[in-house]
Amino acid sequence: MSNKNQVNKVGELELKEKVVAIRRVTKVTKGGRHFSFSATVVVGNGNGVVGHGLGKAKEVTDAIQKGIDDAKKNLITVPVLNGTVPHEQSGKFGAGKVLVKPATPGTGIIAGGAMRTVLESAGFHNVLAKSLGTSNANNVIKATFDALSKMRTPYMVSSQRGIKLDKIFNG
Repeated sequence: MSNKNQVNKVGELELKEKVVAIRRVTKVTKGGRHFSFSATVVVGNGNGVVGHGLGKAKEVTDAIQKGIDDAKKNLITVPVLNGTVPHEQSGKFGAGKVLVKPATPGTGIIAGGAMRTVLESAGFHNVLAKSLGTSNANNVIKATFDALSKMRTPYMVSSQRGIKLDKIFNG
């Protein structure tokens, strides 16, 4: 697993790119073996915007570039509240299951592998996270995105329900 950081601009967004995984794929034919590469990439601006992508090509650099282009097409905005997530949330994709919980300041990002990369790219600083299902990086990333896309801030909840903000905090 390699973490390659680069900075690109999409519109007015400065996105940092991190390569989560590079895999060599072999196709065996009667003429011999044919090698290609697939790269899983996460991009984010560190301030609530994050995306993921998968690129496949004959060369590693081409696969990474295709992954970056795919990630820029799959950007989502997530709520960052005081450097952590607004509430506890679980996400699922295939056999990948994740649990993301808010943490107190100074905790850091307690998460493993691919999930840590997504949370760092999104701009979280204090999060507790656990991967409960598969360790497959693609499914863990997609399950993390599922959990993050379900997040709502208290302001969003109050506007959706049409009630005052202090009623949400005081019950």
